[in-house]
Amino acid sequence: MSILIDGDDQPTHSNTRRRICNACERPAAVCLCDSIPAEPLSTNTQIVILQHPHEQRHRLATVPVLNKCLRNCQTLTGRRLRRGDSPLLDSLHDAASEQNPNQSLHAAFLFPGTDSTPSMEINQWKSSFGDADVDKFVLIVFDGTWKHAKEMVSASLPFVSKFATQVSLTYDIRVDGGTKFSSDLTLRKEPFGGCMSTMEAVARCLRVLEPNGLDIESRLVQVIRTMVRFQASFLKPTNRRPKLLKGSKDDEKKINSRSFCT
Repeated sequence: MSILIDGDDQPTHSNTRRRICNACERPAAVCLCDSIPAEPLSTNTQIVILQHPHEQRHRLATVPVLNKCLRNCQTLTGRRLRRGDSPLLDSLHDAASEQNPNQSLHAAFLFPGTDSTPSMEINQWKSSFGDADVDKFVLIVFDGTWKHAKEMVSASLPFVSKFATQVSLTYDIRVDGGTKFSSDLTLRKEPFGGCMSTMEAVARCLRVLEPNGLDIESRLVQVIRTMVRFQASFLKPTNRRPKLLKGSKDDEKKINSRSFCT
């Protein structure tokens, strides 16, 4: 009998339909209900996620799980943010355009900075506000591959830059990102050090922004660890290939010449 691999890398027989958990909407063999909070966690921070359309069908997407964990989390599907997508963002945009001094919400969008679009470390951003404003934040997150996320941020800048500050978590472009072989929180290969899944990034941000951020971060991270553990259980043991140093063309010619002569 032929064997099929389902969306979560779970082997199933071709004549057997997968059982799906009604609560977490994942295959029963990788159900996360024991890890997901029984009641969504309440946060003062309001979270808006723009999810790339391709991510909706990705089997390792963390946003659907994050939505089940957090109460104040809104997900939009698209390739850019613009007026009309979200009443909350529209209100922030209008208040900024009118230079409304009574606007009490502070918005930020999360993405590593560049020379042309520098970012502020999220701890510094929060510290720039007074004690009276410590629980009045809106966090905007872009969910997709790094290539897609970069395109989404660029396309959204004309809108979000009017009212939101670009912030980032600590990252290091000089260091390779983690993989499922090196971290219990990594579902996919990351491009450089400090990069992480959308769910982990939100958890790290809430640790900074929320009064009880440590507890919220801990509960979200535990869900991610469970997801990674399930994913790892379906992986075959493998040895990572060592990186080869690239020599110059002259060195390659010498090596080829010696090989030919011998």
